[in-house]
Amino acid sequence: MDLVISGARVIDGGGGPSFTADVGVEGGRITAVRRGGGPPLTGAQRLDADGLALAPGFIDMHAHSDLALLRDPDHSAKVAQGVTLEVLGQDGLSYAPVDDRTLEQVRRAITGWNGDGSDIDFDWRTVGEYLDRLDRQGIAVNAAYLVPQGSVRMLALGWEDREPTAAELDRMRRLVAEGMEQGAVGMSSGLTYTPGMYASGAELAELCAVVARYGGYYCPHHRSYGAGALDAYAEMVDLARRTGCALHLAHATMNFAPNKGRAQELLDLVDRALEDGVDVTLDTYPYTPGSTTLAAMLPSRASEGGPDAVLARLADPEETARIRHVMEAEGSDGCHGVPIEWDTIEISGVSDPALSPYVGKSVAASAAERGEEPFTTAHRLLVEDRLGTTILQHVGHEENVRAIMGHRVHSGGSDGILQGDKPHPRAYGTFPRYLGHYARDEGVLALEECVAHLTSRPAARLGLADRGRVREGYRADLVLFAPETVDAGATFERPRALPVGVPHVLVDGRFAVRDGVRTDVLAGRAVRGGRNRPPESV
Repeated sequence: MDLVISGARVIDGGGGPSFTADVGVEGGRITAVRRGGGPPLTGAQRLDADGLALAPGFIDMHAHSDLALLRDPDHSAKVAQGVTLEVLGQDGLSYAPVDDRTLEQVRRAITGWNGDGSDIDFDWRTVGEYLDRLDRQGIAVNAAYLVPQGSVRMLALGWEDREPTAAELDRMRRLVAEGMEQGAVGMSSGLTYTPGMYASGAELAELCAVVARYGGYYCPHHRSYGAGALDAYAEMVDLARRTGCALHLAHATMNFAPNKGRAQELLDLVDRALEDGVDVTLDTYPYTPGSTTLAAMLPSRASEGGPDAVLARLADPEETARIRHVMEAEGSDGCHGVPIEWDTIEISGVSDPALSPYVGKSVAASAAERGEEPFTTAHRLLVEDRLGTTILQHVGHEENVRAIMGHRVHSGGSDGILQGDKPHPRAYGTFPRYLGHYARDEGVLALEECVAHLTSRPAARLGLADRGRVREGYRADLVLFAPETVDAGATFERPRALPVGVPHVLVDGRFAVRDGVRTDVLAGRAVRGGRNRPPESV
C-alpha cells in the first residue's frame, strides 16, 4: 500500500461508535480498514496515529472559494481545518455561466465576496469550462458547483425586476440544463440579492423542475432570514413539494430580534416536510453573527439595473433619502424586512485601502467618531468603495444556533468569505469549532454524531457514493485530529488564525497537511454531478 495509518481511533462518519483500527490507502482510495487480527498491513509509508481520531475529510456545504481556489494554491483557510471538499456557486451569484457582459457585472456585484478578480485569467464562460479550469490548474481541495440562478437570470434578461418572457424563461431552463449536464450538482439562489430575488415562485419552480430531472438539489438563500423568515422557509419547502426537487436550506439561521428563541418552529416545519416525503436538508455555521456585503443591505428597488445603477441612485439626493427611509424606518428587504440597526453592522473589509480605518468598527461607532449620522457613514462607504465593502452582522441568537445544529438532517457549512482585513472567523474556524467547542466542550453533539454531520450527511446530499465514510473502496479524503485539543484558532480579533489539533489532512490519499504543516500537494479536482457525469479519472 501507499500508506498505512496505524492505531487510529476511527470515527467512520456514520454516527456509530468509534473503534481502533489500521487503515490502508492505495491509489487515492481506502483499501483496508483492519480492526485487529490477521497479518499487519504494510505500506511504503506508515503513520502512527496513536491518540488521534481518523475521520473522513470534512465537506463544506456552503463555500465562497470560487476564485480563492484559483488565486491561492495554499488555501490553508480550509485545508488546515480538515476540509477536503467545498461546494461553490452559492447564493445565486458566481462566475459561470456568463458572457463577456455579465462576467464584468458579476465580478463587480460580488467583489466583496471574492475580490474583483483582476488577478484571475477568466478563460471560461460555461460551468463545464470552469470545472475544467479547476482540474487543469490543480486545486487544494475538491470542489462541487451549483448553477447560480441569479447569474442565469442576468444572462437571460439582465437586472430588470419583471417577469421573463416565454423565450427568456426557456433560455434560463436551457442554461440550467446545460450547467447540470456539464457537472453541476444543483442550483443555488440568492433571494435577497439582485437580480435573483426578482424571480417569482413560478419562475423558480420551472428551474427547479429542470434540476430535479438531473437528480440535483436546490440550495436557496431564502427571501428573508428576519421578519419573514418562517414564511420564506415555508415557500422553499412548498416549492420542493410541488416540483419534486430535493431541497437544501442554506445557512439555515433564525436571526434578528423577531426570531429569538424560535428555532423549533423552523425545525417543526422541516420535520413536517420530511414526514410528507419531501427531501430536505440544511446547513449552518457555528457562530451567531452573519456576514455579507454592505450593499446587500440596500432595498431591492435601489439595486435594480446592476452596480452602475446603484451608484447612480446613491449620487441622487432624493433617491438617497428614499433609500434611507426604507432602510431605517420600514425595513429593507435587503436587511430581511427589519429596520437596520447600525450598531450591529461591523465593517470587516474594504476594497479601497484608504478606507481601512473603518474596518473592525461598527458603522455606528465610526459615525460617532466623525460626529455624523450612521447612514452618512454607510453612504460614504458604499460610494467610495464602489459597493465592495463587506460586513459582519451581529443579529444571531446562540439558542437558535444550538437547536438547529442538532437536527438529524443538519450538515456543516462555513459560508466563509475570505476577503477583507477582518473577515468572519467562520472562514477559518467552522469545522474545528464544531468538534471542539460544540461537541467536546458543550456536549451539544456527541463527537461521532458531529463528524457524521460534517461528512456522510453532506456526501449523501451531493450524491457521492464513495465519499464521506472511512470504508474500503472509498476515496481517501481523510483528516486526523486530536479530540482533546482540536479547536478553532480563529477569533473575531484574529480571524485568520489557523486551528489547533489537526495535524494531518489527506486529499485523494496524499498529504495536504502533514505534522501540522501545509505541503505543496494540489490533489483536489472538480467533483461532477449531473446526467453526463465524467469518469472518476477526469
